[in-house]
Amino acid sequence: MPPDPFAATDALPVDAGRHLVVGPSNVGKTRTTAATLARWVESRGTDGVVVLDFAPEVERDGDLLGGRIDRFYRPPDGCWYGVLDAHAPRSDGRDDEDALELARSNAERARRLLDAAPSPRAVFVNDATIPAQADGDPTPLLAACSGAELAVCNAFESDELGTDDEVSKNERAALDALAAWADRRHRLGR
Repeated sequence: MPPDPFAATDALPVDAGRHLVVGPSNVGKTRTTAATLARWVESRGTDGVVVLDFAPEVERDGDLLGGRIDRFYRPPDGCWYGVLDAHAPRSDGRDDEDALELARSNAERARRLLDAAPSPRAVFVNDATIPAQADGDPTPLLAACSGAELAVCNAFESDELGTDDEVSKNERAALDALAAWADRRHRLGR
């Protein structure tokens, strides 16, 4: 096993439970999820590990916003690793209707990943609200997390990308449902 690339403070505890990691862009949500995944694999192996990566990669003013877990930690063989080539609806859409259409495309393709994912022992979800930006309902994602000893989901929580458009409203509804589902909520950021 390669040396652990994370500081002790990067990871959440790898005991049982449902964790939601939230905050604005570029505060360490993905890094925290990746570090926790690395700790789980180090201590418990890859059996039953499911990684769902819904994060779009957006460049704004020369900074990468979002990004995939494998920027920090590549899930090893033995993990089931599902990656969505996601749109960033509010950044990529020409207007609010186009943004909602991009969110619908994300949701449809995410549903196929969720349906393909095996039953998890531990599940790690990067950008958990992406599949629900079209309708605000994270039920398919929560069903894919069902039965896991450990579930770690991260999600964008900020008004920096908008508040009044449908995608933002749906994202907040999904975030509220994820917060109600989680045993612990970890807020990162400024």
